[in-house]
Amino acid sequence: MDDDKLHDACGVVGIYLPGGDAARAAFFGIFSLQHRGQESAGIAASDDNQELHLYRGLGLVNRVFDEHTLNVIPGSLAIGHTRYSTTGSSTLANAQPIPANGPLGELLLGHNGNVVNAELLRHEALELGAQFVTSTDSEVVAQLIAVLPGETWEEKITAAMLRLEGAYSLTILTKDAVYAVRDPHGFRPLSLGKVGDSGWMAASETCALENVGAEFVRDVEPGEIVRIDATGIHSTFGRRESRSLCIFEHIYFSRPDSVLEGRRVYLSREAMGKELAEMHPVEADIVSAVPDSATAAGIGYAHGSGIPFYETLVKNRYVGRTFIQPDQRLRDEGVRLKLTPLREVIEGKRVVVVDDSIVRGTTTRHLIDLYRSAGAKEIHLRVCAPPIRYPCHYGIDMPTRAELLASDRSVEEVREELGVDSLGFLDVPSLYRSVAQEGPGFCTACFTGEYTVPVQVELDKFALERTPLRV
Repeated sequence: MDDDKLHDACGVVGIYLPGGDAARAAFFGIFSLQHRGQESAGIAASDDNQELHLYRGLGLVNRVFDEHTLNVIPGSLAIGHTRYSTTGSSTLANAQPIPANGPLGELLLGHNGNVVNAELLRHEALELGAQFVTSTDSEVVAQLIAVLPGETWEEKITAAMLRLEGAYSLTILTKDAVYAVRDPHGFRPLSLGKVGDSGWMAASETCALENVGAEFVRDVEPGEIVRIDATGIHSTFGRRESRSLCIFEHIYFSRPDSVLEGRRVYLSREAMGKELAEMHPVEADIVSAVPDSATAAGIGYAHGSGIPFYETLVKNRYVGRTFIQPDQRLRDEGVRLKLTPLREVIEGKRVVVVDDSIVRGTTTRHLIDLYRSAGAKEIHLRVCAPPIRYPCHYGIDMPTRAELLASDRSVEEVREELGVDSLGFLDVPSLYRSVAQEGPGFCTACFTGEYTVPVQVELDKFALERTPLRV
């Protein structure tokens, strides 16, 4: 089931906690960002002697870390990372934070996003003396910063930003500071918070700040480099471009309690449901939603239409990340392992089903089968995202265009393919209204094919695994 959902690249945190246990705070930060990546987790810290410590492993945050592992990464400065791979395989070597060495010393880097010119930059870094051990674009960023000229880390980060193309929200640890860096377009979110009187924290989402008791202060601006250390925070800008936050952060990726550029995600999703009710009304008995990302939108549709909202699917939240794989028979059951329909609520009813998006359509077909098997009289599917017709190159693990169900089909053809009684998508202007903005400022390339940063060809997730590690 998870293979037919969009996956974001990662979650990152960076923290300065004077006199405190920064690694422990980083743990709770990435724990609250677990939804952004479940393949690996890591934390690095700098101690009072300015020595760097790193621990990382494969799996969920609370499986990688315990009291013992947290105790071996002491210090008041720390960064953390939880990964879903969009470039490179899911291996321990590719887990983050990623180390790199250069004339100014060692750095460790956590990356959320995707760099579209990573292959070219890898060759440049190799020529400058970098040595690679992974197959990720994140190591390209780390090595490039380490080896490019500059008398300060800010100068080296700026030099890298002038070369990097694509999406990157970074947290970087050196022996005496944490850096929070956001790409010039701001494709991926990054926020700043205050911890107590003199501590500071950066995180992919505000929910991570709240989880450790940090007070949200502001977003890191696109193109901004924020240094966090014992003297506070210091801001410089490496490169500025037009703002282009990924609209899927509001639709699906971010937790509903997070705030993105002043807008609570829950309110955006609820507004998407109301917009759907206005754009695509239908006579029905109940409104439901696919848990959990579409729940707020389902409630919004119910409010906008006057049709009562009911939970119709019970989600088993412990399926999908187990070490015990289902046999073929259970695998064929697919969604039934994760979702169970409530027959007594569904049977004989005309049901509006609200979902966040349709990618390949395989999961959606299984969902429709669940409702049919539970006796639904009619199924009216409403989708918060417009039809996804183009792949993303900026940090979402997405199928090729040929695999996208809506890439070459009309809405009516998609409806027939899915076997629903009616189908309605939001359009881009409705999305803008849902997030309380009427114009540009978001990346919607997966709907429109209009890419903020041009990409010549569809990128291969494993391309860097086939290029040399050394010159």
